[in-house]
Amino acid sequence: MRAARPGRGGRLSRSAEFERVYRHGRSTANRQLVVYSFPNPAAERPRVGLSVSRKVGGAVQRNKVKRLLREAFARSEPGLRAGHDVVVVARPDALELAEREGLAGLDAALAELLGRAGLNDEAEGGQERDGAQAPGGGKRVDAAGEPRDDGAQARDGAAR
Repeated sequence: MRAARPGRGGRLSRSAEFERVYRHGRSTANRQLVVYSFPNPAAERPRVGLSVSRKVGGAVQRNKVKRLLREAFARSEPGLRAGHDVVVVARPDALELAEREGLAGLDAALAELLGRAGLNDEAEGGQERDGAQAPGGGKRVDAAGEPRDDGAQARDGAAR
């Protein structure tokens, strides 16, 4: 019954594979996760690599976060474009989210980032599945996806 999970062929395992995605790929982030993606035409399905540092917690907590992230990626995989390598980096807030909301919370956070990264089959050109614009709509947003006020509004108001 675990056929939906990525096997050895569905995971990044070598340091060089992670390095290539980090150096040449694109990233998108929220409060809990960072997703790096890089096209890999040789892969017939998306491959995932996980990075969960000791900042997240002890071994038990890190393994819990990794297990939930693997499951969340497996749930998202059918709707993802083939031929991409994806590295998911868990931030310390990922553990808090996992403990508070479990798989549903990490699944939602990962799905949001995969959509913003344009990896969904349905999400072409920054569009969400229902046709609404991705969070931020091209405006500057902070790590939590909230609009960022970096003085632009004050300058615009003073110029009028």
